[in-house]
Amino acid sequence: MVHAFLIHTLRAPLAQDTGLCRVLYSCVFGAENSRDDPRPHGAERDRLLRKEQILAVARQVESMCRLQQQASGRTPMDLQPQSSDEPVPLHEAPLGAFRLAAGDPFQEPRTVVWLGVLSLGFALVLDAHENLLLAEGTLRLLARLLLDHLRLLTPSTNLLLRADRIEGILARFLPHGQLLFLNDQFVQGLEKEFSAAWPR
Repeated sequence: MVHAFLIHTLRAPLAQDTGLCRVLYSCVFGAENSRDDPRPHGAERDRLLRKEQILAVARQVESMCRLQQQASGRTPMDLQPQSSDEPVPLHEAPLGAFRLAAGDPFQEPRTVVWLGVLSLGFALVLDAHENLLLAEGTLRLLARLLLDHLRLLTPSTNLLLRADRIEGILARFLPHGQLLFLNDQFVQGLEKEFSAAWPR
């Protein structure tokens, strides 16, 4: 099962701390139980804990993406399309996975699958035993759909105003955090359904 999905900013690999990594959108599927913590749990405390956990994941994804880009010698500009109408080459985008030990930042061990697309990072936080190939395919599909339908890479895009559309895509392609085995025909049907419900 997917524990969380997030979209965050990525800084250029050679940038000298021109800003902090920012989480632009996150969706957590299910809550973590804190058995060992004797302090009372409140909604605000749980929300802040989730926010800290998601930000920690975003920072680690950004570090991994920067390392991979530096090691390959490619810059984000190498992957940039020539025009805004041209599709982003997702198959060439940096992609990776890493494990999080129990307690860092989640109570149970987790696996993170991530994808870096120009200035945006996409990540899935998974149970440690989850199918990584299926997760990678799902993440690429989600990134493509979000980039196509929301035009996330255009300068005037405001993710906060499009959260309902992101949730619509997640509800169809990652329902309740469950990874789905989808064939091309089924994906096209779901895309048509989404396009009818949310015209561009």
